[in-house]
Amino acid sequence: MNALASGTATALPDYAPIPPSAFGPAPNEQGYYVGRVERNLYWVTDGVYQAAFLTTQDGVVLFDAPPSIGHNLQRAIDEIAQANGVSNKVTYLVHTHHHADHAGASSLFGKDVVRIGHEETRRLLLRDDDPARPAPDETFSDRRTLEIGGERIELAWHGANHTPDNSVIHFPEHDALMMVDIVNVGWVPVYVVNLSDDIPGYLAMPATALTYPWTTLISGHLGRLGTREDVALHQQYMADLEASAKTALATVDPTPYFAKYGAVGNMWGAVKAYLNAVGEATAAPVIEKYTGVLAAADVFTPDVAFWLMESMRLNRGIGLQVHP
Repeated sequence: MNALASGTATALPDYAPIPPSAFGPAPNEQGYYVGRVERNLYWVTDGVYQAAFLTTQDGVVLFDAPPSIGHNLQRAIDEIAQANGVSNKVTYLVHTHHHADHAGASSLFGKDVVRIGHEETRRLLLRDDDPARPAPDETFSDRRTLEIGGERIELAWHGANHTPDNSVIHFPEHDALMMVDIVNVGWVPVYVVNLSDDIPGYLAMPATALTYPWTTLISGHLGRLGTREDVALHQQYMADLEASAKTALATVDPTPYFAKYGAVGNMWGAVKAYLNAVGEATAAPVIEKYTGVLAAADVFTPDVAFWLMESMRLNRGIGLQVHP
């Protein structure tokens, strides 16, 4: 067993060091960090996931409930409530979207909490029938302004992106925006362009976010808050990938792959080899440029490059030719 474990560890790849700018504050002994965004708006992180909450005259409004933070959500709220002499009772829970990694601790707050989310969030949670994620009681379609305990919260859906229901939360009185699973602050996206159902919609969201007035971004992931500069850096990374994909689609010759595998009738072998070559050519210059700038550029850029390239082919027709 020890020999096997040792052999597995030896085979694991080495990656580039993580830039210090990618890290946030260290979690406490219980595994969470809670900090002030502005005034009575706070954020909670375990270093991988993030949630936020407002303390109000009508109790606490919680935004998302990641199961990895779990019971530490209430502990963080208790800590702030005790320090400030305000209520620690969660009365509202607002969902950004239906995914279990951001909503899977919802049931911890009981049946009396008023849950709010996009109408598609409700439909998808009813479909999934997960006891840990009760469907929203109240919904909205495009926009909704919440007035809770003297605080104003603006909800908006800008079309399908990471998921069909993923929405943004603007805190106009706190100079903050919560946009989850789009920009991984200080880091590159992960698999399938951040596991997005609609890649073109995903690509459009950073520009949409920048149309709002805000200084602080709560991104839903990793250990620190974001800035407008972080969003601009993410946009440049994705733009560089797009430009590289266009070049790769125009220059990688498919002939060797189809000659080898097509000769024996293995068309999927040919397609896979060619598209993998295009993906690798797309990723290479971007990895070189962003290693040391965005964390894990060498880890996930090949996967993001491949799926961005595929989206460009299938959604925009780039690299596809009509037979003469």
